[in-house]
Amino acid sequence: MAFTRRQFLGVSAAALVAPFFWPARVLANSRSLPEPTPQKLPRWRGFNLLEKFTAGKQRPFVEQDFAWLAGWGFDFVRLPMDYRCWAETPTAEFNETVLREIDAAVELGRQYGVHVNLNFHRAPGYTVANPPEPHSLWTDPAMQTQFARHWGVFAKRYRGIPNRQLSFDLVNEPNGVSNADYAAVMAQAVTAIRAEDPARLIIADGNQYGTQAVSELVPLGIAQSTRGYEPMLISHYRAPWMPGSDQYPEPVWPIPVGINNHLYGESKSELHSPLVLNVNGRPAERLEIRVAHVSAQAELIVRADGNIVLQKMFTPGPGAGEWKHSAPNKWGGFEADYDLSCHAELPAGTRQIQIELGKGDWLTFSEIHLGQLVLRPTGTEWSMKQEPFIVNEYGVRPVNMRFKHSRETLQKKLIAPWQKLAAQGVGVHVGEWGVFNHTPHAVALAWMRDCLTNWQAAGWGWALWNLRGSFGILDSNRADVKYEEFNGHKLDRQMLELLREF
Repeated sequence: MAFTRRQFLGVSAAALVAPFFWPARVLANSRSLPEPTPQKLPRWRGFNLLEKFTAGKQRPFVEQDFAWLAGWGFDFVRLPMDYRCWAETPTAEFNETVLREIDAAVELGRQYGVHVNLNFHRAPGYTVANPPEPHSLWTDPAMQTQFARHWGVFAKRYRGIPNRQLSFDLVNEPNGVSNADYAAVMAQAVTAIRAEDPARLIIADGNQYGTQAVSELVPLGIAQSTRGYEPMLISHYRAPWMPGSDQYPEPVWPIPVGINNHLYGESKSELHSPLVLNVNGRPAERLEIRVAHVSAQAELIVRADGNIVLQKMFTPGPGAGEWKHSAPNKWGGFEADYDLSCHAELPAGTRQIQIELGKGDWLTFSEIHLGQLVLRPTGTEWSMKQEPFIVNEYGVRPVNMRFKHSRETLQKKLIAPWQKLAAQGVGVHVGEWGVFNHTPHAVALAWMRDCLTNWQAAGWGWALWNLRGSFGILDSNRADVKYEEFNGHKLDRQMLELLREF
């Protein structure tokens, strides 16, 4: 059923009375919130609340969350939800009990002066989570019909609730779909919403997991939501759902230029350059370099203080060989995967090691061992020249300190493309961002400050993932934080105060 405004504001009123200890200014209703438009979103700031994030673990939203975040000065929550919370299957009727729990969250937002953004994190036919949906939202017309139907039900239910209080975020982090096809599917949902509530504020996540601005959505007259997880080396260090994240180097911020895994031979003269390691007089020890992939032919040469200590030619070909797998390339030769270690003995007192290719095309390597020290390349980009590095007990850093990732590089990669979208009359908001709890706290805070500085300059709001949990300010279980006791929770006061600055 659709709620009138009078009926809606009375939902569970007795259960939603605000705690007596919160100051009156916190209990402002939605009239105090700024008025949003699809062309210009307010600089909302807040958190994702996860009570409906997974159907199997769902529970009602928590009033204290709204009270606390409002008391700290935040004014936004995003509710990423699993459609299976209210419908067992895409075609099933909705569970009214669950819908009333969502109603209660919207009402809590009104009571505490917090904008509520409803999001389908798992939609009929699509999710970034596991298990995947059995049918595809992007290719299955039946799923597209159900996706639009679900949003139509929410639009009818909340018709008349002001946009300053409530907005819809259509589907979380689309991927594996072209911009044109994505826009076509979203258009069906937008039509269904506007058939029930023509003025409802609608937001769509960017493509490619929310990172790519989508100009094809502009004709729909909706806002867009971006992400703040770049680089994943910082935000998802040792995150168990990210394959390979346990092999990331321990994070630092900003991230200096690191060793690239490509070496180029004389046939690529414009890229031909040695990897130089200034090691400052190490004891006699063994150097080992593990060769990963060779294209055509590559002569590996290692020098210690100018003297050759290793010289080996790699020539992939047909059949069996030193390689694990070899195949013809399109230029008439062969390329091969090796996973082969090559060794050299370094004299005592060696101060500089040069690793380069002589004759040939190119190869990649996966690691270099200097005695017990293991150096792993952090760059895999093509066409990057090597440069000199200092290797000591503190790690590896470029001689000419340059940064691969910094506040400036984040601005160029994450802000500038979306500013072009905003110039087309599209409101922009950062729907998710944050740092998993294994990244050192000082590094996390430094990276967060740079992100916040960029978004403040752009005039964009944001929502941290999450309030309570491994990315949040409460109960994040970081090993290197001295937590403050807060109403039965562990509060990361440093992170909270950093967020409040912005």
